[in-house]
Amino acid sequence: MEGTPGPHEMRISDADRHKVAEVLREAAGEGRIDFDELDERLEATYAAKVYADLVPITVDLPTKGLDLPRPLQADDPARRSTPAASLPAGVNAPTHKSSLAIMGGQDRRGVWQVGRTHTAFALMGGIDIDLRQAILTEHETTIIANTVMGGIDVIVNAFTVVIVEGLGIMGDFSQGRDRTEAQLGPDSPIVRVKGFALMGGVTVVRKPMPGEGRRRRGHGELPGH
Repeated sequence: MEGTPGPHEMRISDADRHKVAEVLREAAGEGRIDFDELDERLEATYAAKVYADLVPITVDLPTKGLDLPRPLQADDPARRSTPAASLPAGVNAPTHKSSLAIMGGQDRRGVWQVGRTHTAFALMGGIDIDLRQAILTEHETTIIANTVMGGIDVIVNAFTVVIVEGLGIMGDFSQGRDRTEAQLGPDSPIVRVKGFALMGGVTVVRKPMPGEGRRRRGHGELPGH
């Protein structure tokens, strides 16, 4: 008969993964790891199954009290997302103030820095603005999304408050069905999406973190659930 699993052999929760992800983002903001490595470690974090899987991901980083074997409580502050502080000088996270697609496409994804506002315009083209791993320098960020016969998708994570204030003119400007359950708290960042869609569409959707969806499907969850 097998003995009781040790603490590092215990299954981890989504809250544990999110807490490690915040440690990684803070390390990237301090210049301890580069942003390609951040993407790799985030993917490994959301693919982890037991506490032992998380140890090598953060072993060379200051964890500021991170206690991996301790299961997080439902009201743990690590379950809430907070706006990231501005990056220190010398750390080169790309900063994009605007996005433009004219009869073409443009994607903003991965680790990038977003200021108070970001303006996007698509004319017979498409733009993806993925904010799930973005470094938000303000508590409230405004995305001004305008499209004419085109499409703009704004993607947020589970911890972001979304306010959609746009107008559809012979088109659609709306928030789509959440692909992951919202986990909001008093410190959650706010993303306000405004603008217009003329014979086009602007859609805001909440999705799992990159790599998290693949992990869940690997455990038998159907795509889209």
